[in-house]
Amino acid sequence: MTLRDPRIARIVQHPLVFALQTLRAFRANQGLLLAGAVAYYALLSIIPLLFLSVIGLSHIVDQHELLLTVQRYLEWVAPGQSAPLMAELSNFLAHRELLGPVLLLTMLFFSSLAFTVLENAMSVIFIHRVAIRRRHFLVSALMPYCYIVVLGLGLLLVTMVSVSLQAIGQESVMLLGRIWPLAGLSGFLLYLLGVVGEILLLTSVYLVMPVGRLSFSHALIGGVTATVLWEITRHVLVWYFSALSQVSVVYGSLTTAIVVLFSLELAATLLLYGGQVISEFERIGTEPIARQPEPVRVDPQ
Repeated sequence: MTLRDPRIARIVQHPLVFALQTLRAFRANQGLLLAGAVAYYALLSIIPLLFLSVIGLSHIVDQHELLLTVQRYLEWVAPGQSAPLMAELSNFLAHRELLGPVLLLTMLFFSSLAFTVLENAMSVIFIHRVAIRRRHFLVSALMPYCYIVVLGLGLLLVTMVSVSLQAIGQESVMLLGRIWPLAGLSGFLLYLLGVVGEILLLTSVYLVMPVGRLSFSHALIGGVTATVLWEITRHVLVWYFSALSQVSVVYGSLTTAIVVLFSLELAATLLLYGGQVISEFERIGTEPIARQPEPVRVDPQ
């Protein structure tokens, strides 16, 4: 795909039409309902997944540095709620010897549920692909666990790079007769690492979850779209929860669960919307750009 791609040209010529078409198709596919299901199972699986990742990786890297990395980027997923989540994680790690086979299997089960629901949601959005080919059930069964391993390796890599960047931030350089600390550069690079990692993570989701082989360039379109929208949303959420929200007064001890679920639903909505952007992009040239999307129907029989 290049800038001379006729599909890119059509979007540039009619950006508003394409955006409205994508929103109509997302609504017809019950995108908000699908996002709610993904967010619910993600809420059940995010803590078990963190437990498994931290326990496994703590044998390779320093646990303190690993927890700092998890807390830093957990703030990207649940703005304003990383501290209570990390408190639960630290409490569990203090009693890791109680982790038995049954609990381990339970954690693996819940960790795979979110991937299964996400795969089904992607099947609705990419229905034109499912109608052509279907994925073998063994692939669907094994894919969540393979993806969990890949996420663990990604967390390991990010932790090692973060430690290096933090070390750079403690240094300074002599330039033009003045000493310039590198703390600001380190912070910028850590943020940039998070954004790039977010784009690659979302791109990998679009590469793996939809049926059939999706080109990297198409997956990257969805990854960049979802990342930009989430970065805007995340900063708005941080401002809202810190300045205006009275959610703790309303929900009390349930505040963390409510806020995390709300954040995950917004994130899932943008994740599925990025998939819808890819789906509509693929349809350009085969269907009218302003076609009327067909809503998802359930057979009463």
